[in-house]
Amino acid sequence: MDDLVARIQTALKEAGVDGWLFYDFRRSDPLAYRILNLDEHRLGTRRWFYFIPAEGEPIKIVHLIESEQLDSLPGTKLIYLPWSQLHEHLYQILRGCRRIAMQYSPDNAIPYISRVDAGTIELLRRFGIEIVSSADLVQQFEAVWSEEQLQTHLRAEPKMRRIVDETFAEIARRVASGRAPDECQIQQFILQCFEREGLVADHPPIVAADAHSATPHYSPTPDSAWPIREGTFVLIDLWAKLRDVPRAVYVDITWTGFVGDVVPDRYARVFGVVREARDRAIEFVREAVRARRPIRGWEVDEVAREVIRRAGLGDFFIHRTGHSIGEDVHGNGANLDNLETRDERRILPHTCFSIEPGVYLEGEFGVRSEVDVYVGDDDVIVTARPIQTEIVPILTLL
Repeated sequence: MDDLVARIQTALKEAGVDGWLFYDFRRSDPLAYRILNLDEHRLGTRRWFYFIPAEGEPIKIVHLIESEQLDSLPGTKLIYLPWSQLHEHLYQILRGCRRIAMQYSPDNAIPYISRVDAGTIELLRRFGIEIVSSADLVQQFEAVWSEEQLQTHLRAEPKMRRIVDETFAEIARRVASGRAPDECQIQQFILQCFEREGLVADHPPIVAADAHSATPHYSPTPDSAWPIREGTFVLIDLWAKLRDVPRAVYVDITWTGFVGDVVPDRYARVFGVVREARDRAIEFVREAVRARRPIRGWEVDEVAREVIRRAGLGDFFIHRTGHSIGEDVHGNGANLDNLETRDERRILPHTCFSIEPGVYLEGEFGVRSEVDVYVGDDDVIVTARPIQTEIVPILTLL
């Protein structure tokens, strides 16, 4: 833990801020628990603060009832009981500070980071302190993968890629045998594959047929599930990580197929646009990393989005190009986003994100092609290869 504090203090000096103030009330900030290696399951019902100054010893503020809440962390302990004592402790530990970082995002631009309530921000501002966003600090200390985490991804990705092939082959077998499955049955097949391969996911995978695929987050239920038969367009989006492996990180990929021997042009044309947007975004990131040129999440989104706009389909690309990937499938690093937010965070070495542009024609079909990109020191790794280059003609798999 002392090493973590030292690394944070180095980062604070580089960022030009006087300290990083962590605050939590009843698990309001899961990022704090991740970064500080705190027990997320320990009972906690009172406010606590942990201040790491750019120089000097950390200070923790805890309630009398839960005075041992932060004992795993180094630093001086201050205990409060009445609210006025809490305010006084905060004022004293922050005296002399001009700028401090907190899990705060101006205008709620990056909701993943906005964990501190407005009232707490207002209180600290009354002390004459400028509150700046900890967004890039969070990336550095929560979204950056260790070598061990990268290896969990690399162990999981061939399993996931194999499951994609097995799923399309299973659809072909069932259709050819006259037992056309529905979306839920194929979803259950994928979950059985996860179990066999030692994988786990926070939610079941997406299996979407025909017009259901035009809803990006469609999830089948027994009541809503459509049959998958000859002539059906199918989108599968699956995400998982190694089960029972500490700090394992996710793999997240999306493929599309058509239940037939030949893919109709109307599907192939849209896929071609999505594929080009995906590949342009990959190449933009690769070139920047090789040149050691800083880029930000919103810039990658624009590269992909411009391809789809030029094809006349811009209005049908209704989500960001990609999201950070970590121990949660939607991680806390930079997202590839200039639509839902303008993500100004720099893409850091040793982080991973999806690249998944899509075109969604309501009432008809939707195409998404998703890969994962890990950023190394001087190059990138695109995982779950081979990546999709054409819509899979599913009946040719027999």
